[in-house]
Amino acid sequence: MSIADRIAGAYPALSPQERRAADFIRTHLGEVAVYSATELAERSGVSKATVSRLFRRLGFSDSTEFRDEARALRAAGVPLALAGAGAAGPGDAARNDGLAVLRARLERERAALDALGPVLGRIPAAAAVVAGAREVLVVGGRSSHPLALHLRGQLAQVRSGVRLAPAPGQALGEELVGLDGSDAVVLVALRRRPAGTAALVDALDGRGVPVVLVADASARGLARRPDLWLECPLDPAGAQDPFDSHAAALVLGTLLASAVLESLPGPGRARATGIADLYARLGEVEE
Repeated sequence: MSIADRIAGAYPALSPQERRAADFIRTHLGEVAVYSATELAERSGVSKATVSRLFRRLGFSDSTEFRDEARALRAAGVPLALAGAGAAGPGDAARNDGLAVLRARLERERAALDALGPVLGRIPAAAAVVAGAREVLVVGGRSSHPLALHLRGQLAQVRSGVRLAPAPGQALGEELVGLDGSDAVVLVALRRRPAGTAALVDALDGRGVPVVLVADASARGLARRPDLWLECPLDPAGAQDPFDSHAAALVLGTLLASAVLESLPGPGRARATGIADLYARLGEVEE
């Protein structure tokens, strides 16, 4: 059971003070993983003894076990409550606190981009595989799907034969059949990815299909070729934040598409020009 589920189940039997601490935890799940029992008591306005009793009522032996559970949820990519939500009072103080949260979030996004530095050296090899493939399949499920969709759109600007999978209403097997070593798959696999991702990589590896893996550190074990492993951080510097940072993954996709264009300077630019001409002929894009 998640921490929120434990609180919901135990809530009717909690004392008023225990409920006060439980309410604080529910609205600050993005922060409580770093609080000691004393800090949690101070911030929720109850005694440390009350917090200790609450932990036991929720099924935790002590504050350490509680924090470990909160950290595990965050490490698994479970979206938690917005950091600081409900903590600010009315008026200017609330607005200032809200701006502070947004500024902190912006700094985390910048840190995620800065962390891409070590990956840049692998992009040319990945781009060469994508540029030279007969057909390119971009795969992404759950939260990775919009990133895969965006990447497919960029790659389709500079080369033909780029598809997105899974298509609506289709299974992956229908998309993979016929692929071989002359093709390439770009797999976007951020954490909390669909079950069966490892089986997918194994199936592609068995067919000799090179896989460019765009994912966070939790997917490192899926990489079959180190030069095609493009790591994008989701929580730079171990930031305690309610949502993963996808800034690095988006920028990494743009860098990969740019490198593919550089690998196909003539055909790539000719295709982009032809697409722009068709946009104009069909009236599809506003001038």
